[in-house]
This record gives sequence, C-alpha cells and structure tokens, in this order.
Amino acid sequence: MIHHLKQIVAIIFILQAFCLPVLGQTPVGNYQSGFRQQGNEVFFRNANADVKLEFNTPDMFRVRASWNRQFQLNEPYMVVQYDWPSVAVKTSEQADHFLLQTDKLDIKINKAPFGIAVYTKDGKLLTADATGGEGLAKNGEAVAVTKQLAPDEHFFGFGERMDFLDQRNKKLRMNVGRGQGLPHHVGAYNVLEANYAPVPFFMSTRGYGIFFHTAYPTEWDMGMSNPESYSFKAEGGELDYYFMHGPGFPSLLNSYTSLTGKSPLLPEFALGLHVGTYSGGTWGHEAETSDMYVVELGRKFRTYGIPADILHLDSTWRIFGKQGGKGATSFEWRPTFQNPKGMFDSLYAMDYKMVGLHLRPRFDNGEQLNLLAMAQEQGFVYPEENSPGEFVNFFDQKAVDWWWQNGVKRIADLGAMFLKTDEGSAFGALANESEKVGPKGEDIKWKHNIFPLIYTRASFEKFQEHNGIRGMAHTREGYAGIQRYPFIWAGDWPSEWQYFAPVIKAGLNIGLSGVSNWSHNMGGFEHVADPELYIRWVQFGMFSPIAHLLGMEHPTYKEPWNYGEDALRNFKKYDLLRYRLIPYMYSNAYINHTTGVPLMRALVLEHQNDPNVYDVTDQYMFGNNLLVNPVTTKGAKTRTVYLPEGTWFDYWTGKKYEGKQYVHVLTPLDTIPIFAKGGAIIPMQPEMIYVGEKPVNTITLDIFPHESSKFELYEDDGKSLEYKNGSYAITEISSNLSSSGLNLAIKKPKGKYKVSPHNYLAKIHWNEEKAPAGVMENGKKVSAAANAAALERGAGWFYDAQHKLLWIKTKRSNKEDINLAVKM
Repeated sequence: MIHHLKQIVAIIFILQAFCLPVLGQTPVGNYQSGFRQQGNEVFFRNANADVKLEFNTPDMFRVRASWNRQFQLNEPYMVVQYDWPSVAVKTSEQADHFLLQTDKLDIKINKAPFGIAVYTKDGKLLTADATGGEGLAKNGEAVAVTKQLAPDEHFFGFGERMDFLDQRNKKLRMNVGRGQGLPHHVGAYNVLEANYAPVPFFMSTRGYGIFFHTAYPTEWDMGMSNPESYSFKAEGGELDYYFMHGPGFPSLLNSYTSLTGKSPLLPEFALGLHVGTYSGGTWGHEAETSDMYVVELGRKFRTYGIPADILHLDSTWRIFGKQGGKGATSFEWRPTFQNPKGMFDSLYAMDYKMVGLHLRPRFDNGEQLNLLAMAQEQGFVYPEENSPGEFVNFFDQKAVDWWWQNGVKRIADLGAMFLKTDEGSAFGALANESEKVGPKGEDIKWKHNIFPLIYTRASFEKFQEHNGIRGMAHTREGYAGIQRYPFIWAGDWPSEWQYFAPVIKAGLNIGLSGVSNWSHNMGGFEHVADPELYIRWVQFGMFSPIAHLLGMEHPTYKEPWNYGEDALRNFKKYDLLRYRLIPYMYSNAYINHTTGVPLMRALVLEHQNDPNVYDVTDQYMFGNNLLVNPVTTKGAKTRTVYLPEGTWFDYWTGKKYEGKQYVHVLTPLDTIPIFAKGGAIIPMQPEMIYVGEKPVNTITLDIFPHESSKFELYEDDGKSLEYKNGSYAITEISSNLSSSGLNLAIKKPKGKYKVSPHNYLAKIHWNEEKAPAGVMENGKKVSAAANAAALERGAGWFYDAQHKLLWIKTKRSNKEDINLAVKM
C-alpha cells in the first residue's frame, strides 16, 4: 500500500514538473472549431470548453473560459467598466496557432494543446500558459490558471498583506478576514493569515499585471511548488481574468483602477488628523462612557494646539441589543449619552469637520427600537439556516434604503456624518466579536468577499447624498474595488514592537493593489504602548495617507498627553508638519484619483528593475518627492536606508547623496529619516490646528534644486463634487538648475476653479559652492532682506549661509506668471 502511494506521489510530481495536467483536472482541451471575431471579442471552441478573449485597450484584454459553454452575466460589484471603445485587432491563422495583434501586443494562441502566450511588439515574451495544456483548467467546481514562471520574475500586489512584499516562491490564500489561526499571546492573530482586504491582482516585474476577476476564495502558488510555473485558483465560478501590459507598475495601476474604479477625492480636511474614541469607556468600562467625555476630548486637542479635524465614536456609544450582543447594532444610545445632538453641535462649533459612529452590519432589537424584528418582517435581513437572520441584505437596494431610513438616518439627523463600518467579514465567517457566522450556502462563498464592499458602499453613498459634500467611509475590510469608498484601516493590531513593521508592510501592499487611502491605529490598538514605540509609530502615522489615532486601553486610549512630554511634543511636531504638507498631499491625492498611483508608494513601484528594492518593506515614497524611513527597532540610534537611483537630499539637513547605494543615518528619537528627491518641489501652507483655520495667503515652496523638475499644485473647493465636472485649477511650478544659476517658474493657475489669491515664499536648499549673487523677479531686481523674518512683511530675499537656505518672497501673487532667477 505504501509502495503504491509513493508511486502516485512520484507520478504527480512528474506531471507537475513537466507541466502536464494533474489527475482530476479538466483542461479546456485542444482547439476544435468556431474561431471568430465579433467586435472586441475573439471566440475559440475547444474540446472541453469555450474560450473567449475580450479586448479592452490595445494593451489589456480579458480571458474567459466556460466548460458549460455559457458565459455568465457581468457582475456589478468589482468592475465598473465593461463597455470599451473599439480596439483594432488583426487576426490570422496558421497551422498550429492563431495570432492576434494590437498596436501594443502580439498574442499567440496555440491550438494543441490550447494555450495563450503574450509578446511585446519587439518580440519579448511577457507570459505564457503552462505547456502541458492545463493553462486553463477546471477541477470539480474550482477553476485554475497555470503559467510559466520566468527566472527573473517577481510579483507584487495581492491586497493588504502583512507577510511579504515580493510574493515569488510563496503560497497565498485570499478570503476576507483576519485568519483562523490561534490568537497570539498578546491578542492579535497571525500576521501570515491577516487578510482584511485581499485584492486578487498582482504586477510582475516583467511588465504585466493580472486581475483574477472572481469573488470566490482563491489560492495562489507563485512558484513555491514548482520553480518553473505559477498558478492561481478559485473555489468556484467562471474562469475569468484580465491581462494588462504596462510595462511600468504605475501604468499597470492605472489600467487596474480603470477596471475597478478610480478613488474619488476625499474632502481636503480628511487629510487632517482623525481621532477615534471609546467615549471614556471601552469594553468592560461601558458605564463610564458619556457625551461630555467626547466633547472634552475635542476641547483638549484644541487646548493643546494639536491639529485635528475628524472624530469618530467607537463601539460603546450604543447599547448592546437583546439578540446580537456586541456584534449587532440597535441604533440606541447608552443612557450615559444624555444629549447626543448637543455633543455633535459642540464639536462642530469647535470646527471639527466630521464626526462619525462605529457600526456593525447586523440589526438588533433594543430597549425602544425593534429594528431587527421590523426588518425581518420586511424581508430586509439576510436569511440564515435555522435562524431569523440579522445581517442587512446589502445586495438588495430596498434593504439598503430601509437600513438608512429606519436606522442610520436616526444618527445622521443628530449630526453623524460618516460611519466606521466594521466586521463586514462576519458575513459567512467568524469575526472578532461574535461566534456568529451569518448565512451559509454555496453562494455565500463569493458573497462573503463582496459583502464588505457593498456594506461600505451603502454607507459612503448614503452619507454623501445626505451631507451634500464628498463622501467618506472608514472601514476595516474590503476587496477589489474598495478604493471607490475610501478609506481602509489596517485592523486592531496590538501596541507591540513585533506588529509595527508588519503594519507598514500592509500599507505598501495595499498601495500596490490600487488602494491609496489607507490608515492604521497610531501607536497600536490595544495595550499601553511603550512610549518609544508610541513616538516612532506616530512619526510613521503622520506620514501615512490617512493619519488615524485610536486605542482601546483604559484609561489612556493613545491620547498623546497620556504618554509623557516627549510623546506629546513629538505628536504635536509631526501633526503640525502634516497640516503644513496638506497642499502637497492633496496634489498627490489628485494624482491618485486620475492615475491610481497611491500616496504611499513601495520603492518597487517606481524602481521595478532594481532587485535591491524587492525586499525593502520599511521605506516608501510619500507622494512623488519624499522618501520616508520609519524606525522600527526599539532603542535604535541609527538605521540603514537604501537610496534608489537618482540624487537625494536629507530633508532635515539638506545633505546631498547619490542614489543606488545604502547609507547609514542617525535616528534621534524625535526624528524620522526623510529624504527629498533631487529636484523636489514641496508646496506647504501655514501651520493650522484645523483645516481652514486661517486663509492661505502664502504658499511656501520647499525646493531641493537638481537639474530640471516640476510639480503640479492642485486646488479646488475641497468639499464639493464639482471637481468631477472640471471645477479645479492646476498651477505648474518648474525648477531648472544650471551652471549660471536657478530658474524657478510659477505659472498662474489654469482651470475652471477660481483660486484664492496668494503669493509664494520659496525655501531653497542651496547646495552650490557659490552663494547667490542676486535674485530677479520677472526681470526686475529683488531687494535683499536683513533676515528671513523680515520677509513676512513683504517681498525680498535672504540667504542663510549657516544652513545654506535661500529664502525668496514674491512680490506678485498667483494672478500672474512669476519667474524667479537666482544668479550665482
């Protein structure tokens, strides 16, 4: 018996090694007949299944295979665009293959065995199906794709993963949730299984990407089992994937987000600090909650001069219902909240822009409201086996409307302006706060992954309509397309050093998967943090796409004044800096909205041909000009930084470095190492303790001159949806450094939006041997000032020789073109 088992294992190994079909697997089979082209679609009838390619653009196409020879209707959840302009596809047939040619790609379709190989126009092979015929295959209900693996190929993407950046030679399982492994002794689940926002999309360093268009749980073997092939498999549904050619990763993200949707612009104030609170009473301390605690918390941030714009009340604002416990929502306030409307009014009077509430996707009956019973009677909760059901049926628009009108609108009318939509992963699977798994059944396999997406969509769209300004949703879970309803937070990871670096990794991976608006709990979520960890995590948090503070430990709750003077000083320093950087961040948010390129960028995004960056998981570009390098080791006095190709400047000192090298830098506790790209232009506004506190009369341009560079400053009203109708303005700023001096050109804004008048203060890091000899503005000499402070009173220039900083205040405003010439 053992001998026979060994023979079977040996046979399977041989089949895998030679890319031959594995036992039990049904490939599409050899091509038989029926080749035809109809519009953008090309059809093939094979022995076991029909296959069709749908061209979207000259460098993107969709592959579908059906073993019952009927293709399913297009789903409305993940993909937002199915109708594409006509693509010119030239087809030809040879004895053993078909050739499909666009302006960008040559696609060879082998007849026997059937297989797809994609080439660039200059003949470079991008990817090819496995040679044994199992490139497209079915095994029971599962569908799978197997492709050849190139020796130099590496893979990035796959959603918000905390395990690895480069997934070559790794196996992955993707299904929304934090994993089923045993909790770690300090409270969090295994970082290898954390899967809050999986995205079935990857990019290959060979210059292509694949989006596996399925909501079923998937498994990916990226060369671990066989060094010559990789595969991806779904537990059910149609075999359906999109292939796209870059060759650059930014281009691939643009293609992927053209399929699954570009992220909208959040309100500009959403780039300010978000503060979460348990209202004075986390789990086990619910009796200590109160509306007055929340008001005093808001007032305390203002008293300390710590900038903040958004607050949300976490779980304990509400009573626990009679049936669902902690995991359901009754929409009834705790008795300790004596005046919720007064609470909202007080916070808005302190210039907080949005206040929101934590929610879970299940109705429950409370003391006064029996929303669960009412929803059951209407049929608006999802039916469950041997149970009346509690999950709102977000697949049914009538149920969504009822949920809003009878539940959420009760809190919206009091002043809530958004929801923190938690535990979408509990639909059909275990989640944090309950043993309840919700409905079961074959269709739940794919609905489980879609549920968090449509749950968040309902919140985003309903509040956007109700508030009359841009929407915002704060959610933990997502799937392909979640970038349309921002933003994601990384989950409840404890305040321990061991989880700090994996959280950074999660941000890099989600950014490589089409999601820019992402956050985490600064300092960690549960347990009192080591003050040093708190300081380092806050530094990272202020250079994250969304800056978010929430802790559940009683009574400190991660509030900065509870962690000592150093922590308070550090928090205020970096929070004030973040608010100064809002023009820079907002301009990069517009880049994300139009291209899909995230604000937080793994180095591989722009350096995919540099193997040195494939495993860099603790550095990232913050926008297009700043390289941020968090310190993740307790007690570290230094850290090693990899500088990619190019020229770089220490952001704090101005020291110049050449790239493609490792450097060792000092890391005082109050400093996070940051480097500016050579030529960086960083627009900044005055310090504020909330967005809009004062008019932006002067924009500071922090400039690190190097050769030629430019920056496009994006401006709009910051709140409305009019930007979608073209109501915005872009100011082009360019810098050119030559042997004779520096030329800085600031064009007047172009676009429909009428920009508020402001002038400019250039802060130029002068790394030249010669001091500036003089400055001209639009051909006229600019007067020298006695010191930099004098420039606050009017136009002029001053050179700080000690710090090698050249300051220039313009006479002209943004109503006209400005040209500054610095002579050496």
